[in-house]
Amino acid sequence: MAAGVSRKISAASARAHTRRPKQTTFQLPSGMFKKILVVFFMGFMAWAYQATRPPPSRICGSADGPPVTATRIKLSDGRHLSYREYGVPIDKAHYKIVYIHGFDSCKHYAVVDTSLSPDVAEGLGVYIVSFDRPGYGESDPNPKQTMKSLALDIEELADQLGLGSKFYLVGFSLGGQVVWTCLKYIPHRLAGATLIAPTVNYWWPGFPANLSKEAYYQQLPQDQWTFRISHYTPWLTYWWNTQKWFPSFSLIAHSYAVLSPQDVELLPKLSANKAYEVEGGKNLKIPLISIVAQVRQQGEFESLHRDLMFAFGTWEFEPMDLGKPISKQ
Repeated sequence: MAAGVSRKISAASARAHTRRPKQTTFQLPSGMFKKILVVFFMGFMAWAYQATRPPPSRICGSADGPPVTATRIKLSDGRHLSYREYGVPIDKAHYKIVYIHGFDSCKHYAVVDTSLSPDVAEGLGVYIVSFDRPGYGESDPNPKQTMKSLALDIEELADQLGLGSKFYLVGFSLGGQVVWTCLKYIPHRLAGATLIAPTVNYWWPGFPANLSKEAYYQQLPQDQWTFRISHYTPWLTYWWNTQKWFPSFSLIAHSYAVLSPQDVELLPKLSANKAYEVEGGKNLKIPLISIVAQVRQQGEFESLHRDLMFAFGTWEFEPMDLGKPISKQ
């Protein structure tokens, strides 16, 4: 019987037989990856544009806007300014005061009137006019608003109402910042000015840096970010205050977290006041909920967000450099 023939197989040949066949990998056609990146980038930019672009305002008296219910004047540029009068008639007044409301407020929240006794107003001859700042309540928005335009709006209001060559100013909270603009641009029209708990800009160079820093970091973290964005990237203000990823400005959200324990204790007393007098002497009442709805009824961008950009943006002048503008006249 013939012996079997043994064949030698090389190691390389053995590996070739046992090696797994190469798997083919998917490859994008030339240039396809760049096209995908371009499409993705364009989609992102379209989303970013929509997210940072505020909707148009619902102007009072327009076809899709709230109705006009209050007395208004027409300014020289065509805008309307809504106002409310308190105290004695203007022709009997010894003291004529223009009141400037604060953030997220309107002409109906005139602290100097609601806390002033009618007898005192009558005895001293006090007349007060409170107005909706542009974009609030029933005053038309001003997309071209500047610090100077705010002061000129007040001057024109005083002229049309016949307040005379000089009048007094009272600004509450953020309204106190508007008083600074009047001290800068129309000091010759002011008999006096009062700032009640005014808002401050943490980037004003006239304040000691350590004091501004200390006050800034006492704010809630989300409020610190709101102030930063309003100052450094104001074009993101609308997006920041409407996005849902992070908590935004506490005052816009009506958060109690910003209040002190003493303030929280006062809330039940404040909420007990369910109505405000609208026309002096007529005993006409408007429900509080209706007044709250009026504040933002034209949209939050031209009222709340523009306020933030005004209050914490880069100012055209340094308030601490004004000295005593009224006493110089």
